[in-house]
Amino acid sequence: MVLLAALVAGCSGDDPEQKRRVEPTPSASSSSPSAPVPSQDARPSYSTWELGAHPLRLRSDGLGEIRPTPPSLRERRYPTADVLPPPADGRFHGTVGPVTPQIRARSTWKPACPVALDALRYLTVSFRGFDGAAHTGELMVAASEADDVVSVFRALYAARFPIEEMRIPTTDDLDAHPTGDGNNTAAFVCRPTVGATSWSAHAYGLAVDVNPFMNPYQRDDVVLPELASSYLRRDWQRPGMFGPVSLVVREFARIGWSWGGVWRTLKDYQHFSATGR
Repeated sequence: MVLLAALVAGCSGDDPEQKRRVEPTPSASSSSPSAPVPSQDARPSYSTWELGAHPLRLRSDGLGEIRPTPPSLRERRYPTADVLPPPADGRFHGTVGPVTPQIRARSTWKPACPVALDALRYLTVSFRGFDGAAHTGELMVAASEADDVVSVFRALYAARFPIEEMRIPTTDDLDAHPTGDGNNTAAFVCRPTVGATSWSAHAYGLAVDVNPFMNPYQRDDVVLPELASSYLRRDWQRPGMFGPVSLVVREFARIGWSWGGVWRTLKDYQHFSATGR
């Protein structure tokens, strides 16, 4: 079961929108110093919930049933499974390159998408996991935003902000039955706003969702991911969360991106976009 498949959230301003849910060929790269990896003697305890193993009953609107957060996920912590080789020197590395045919085949891009493939870029960026180790993540974003997005993740890496997972969403992710426990940090996903004809900002590579389980979407009785309601307690600060004055929000604001956590009729705490929706 793909772990982010159940993530469905709102990403078009005050209108809700559902979200479902290597071969780098960089053209530019950068690196910067970072603090050393912590000792293996200081390994944290991890959550015991088996991710992706508990399909949710479907609601009439097609979402998974909204359920209380399992006790083991109320302070969520998992080690990161590497998709790409981690940085060998422990420093930040960021690359910007074209979306190759091999990368495109793993993504949700298709000719009907509202953005041309050559207007997107494939990024790799270093990030710190909840295991304290350095990892390499991947994103697809609009070419016009690529360098700025890399600079945001450089700052998060220097601050040791933890991210659980960062990989390109696939068509299988979008089609999988919801489990409500996904936590993939991602950007480009080719999909329209549910119930409308307009495209999501993600379909242009102009939005990034960061740690969606720790920073869920809420509108009325809908919480997405469906098991993430514990993290609506924004006054209970846990690793991977962020608020209005946090580094994550400040860094995206620095590059001109807005945050869904300040929307009025819904809250999309995970969501940052260059379009304001």
